[in-house]
Amino acid sequence: MTSYATSTARADMSELRRLKTLLPPELQSWVTIEVTTAVNPTLVTSEEIGRDEVEIQIDMPKWDQLAIDQRNLLFWHEVARIQADTIPKDGWEMAALAIGLGGAVGELWVQDGLLLVLALGLSGVAGFRLYQKNNGERNLKEATEADERAISLATRFGYTLPNAYKSLGSALKTLIDQTPKKRMRAKYESRLTALKKSAAKAKSQMKTPAEDY
Repeated sequence: MTSYATSTARADMSELRRLKTLLPPELQSWVTIEVTTAVNPTLVTSEEIGRDEVEIQIDMPKWDQLAIDQRNLLFWHEVARIQADTIPKDGWEMAALAIGLGGAVGELWVQDGLLLVLALGLSGVAGFRLYQKNNGERNLKEATEADERAISLATRFGYTLPNAYKSLGSALKTLIDQTPKKRMRAKYESRLTALKKSAAKAKSQMKTPAEDY
């Protein structure tokens, strides 16, 4: 058992080092890559862990089931989200909303108009940020834009455009097949549909016949 655990840990570290080489040079000093310790984690996600530091977290058992090209494109999707600054921040909104609402109730009691306005303002900002985070249409737009950026990153690292589309399309198909939750599966399906349209457009511009991905 100890030997197996050691072997697995070595394999994980090897993969993390490999992924580090896939980071654009401008991100290597402030983006780290770690194995996630969360319960029921997302396959790959990013989190802002400091003012100038972002951590990409990977569910390694699920990650190991994917082909190398699939991993690369999903990794670059996450890198693209970091570049576009669309990753979740530090989660201050819920705390701010609670403080703001609590303060508003308190100020109603003591009848301090200025503090009431400030408390309601804090609640409003926090509530709007939470709405943005949970806006399905906005999230899908950000995801499809990150897919486009991932394709560009792949070509920057030596992929041909057709192979980049094929690898990401294959990865999304695999995630659709492996995802039991209907809502999450629908998100992957929407991304795959958008990717097919993008691939068809790119191939049309290259004057080559469109293929299915």
